[in-house]
Amino acid sequence: MEEEGRARTRILDAAEHLFAQRGFDATATSAVAKAAQVPKGLLFYYFPTKKDILSALVGERLGFDTIDVGPLTAPGDPVQSLLNLSEKLFEAQAASAVLRVILWREELTHPEVKANLAAHRQSLYAAIEQVLTRSLSGSEIDPKALRAAALAWVAMVTTKPLEDQLRGSGAMKVRDPRDDLASVAELLCAGLRRGSETQTQPA
Repeated sequence: MEEEGRARTRILDAAEHLFAQRGFDATATSAVAKAAQVPKGLLFYYFPTKKDILSALVGERLGFDTIDVGPLTAPGDPVQSLLNLSEKLFEAQAASAVLRVILWREELTHPEVKANLAAHRQSLYAAIEQVLTRSLSGSEIDPKALRAAALAWVAMVTTKPLEDQLRGSGAMKVRDPRDDLASVAELLCAGLRRGSETQTQPA
């Protein structure tokens, strides 16, 4: 049983590498089986179709479901709480090519990827709301402001990075999404504080 689990992991590892390198449609299942060093029949035992491999990759390796948001919450400091959560998310994603390459390439052409990405964003949205609410415990928060802040933060941390052309060199660099997160977090959380202050003022 343990060996079977390792074989499945090798299949996913190989598929992740090849899908990111060549693209989903250009990668044959035989190539995945060869890279994973497993018989093709065993690959089909775990994944009857190539789309099942893609669904498993996106569903299992987004890297967020295993994050415990409790220790990331800084009481009284929603800005730092958001940054803690995002840093943990980036750390989880750093070891995987799924979000960096495969999702952006396959989201528009494969419904399985789009559906799993939507579920990932919804899970992230719920965690952001939870972190903000915990960090502002004892204060009344405007529900509309909280929702807007969570939606904006999800967009920030799940948007495809922008590729900026370096002047004169012809080389490409990818803008790190963390470059602007602190400033955006301050804006969003300032809005939350104003909403709570407005609600607590006497009529």
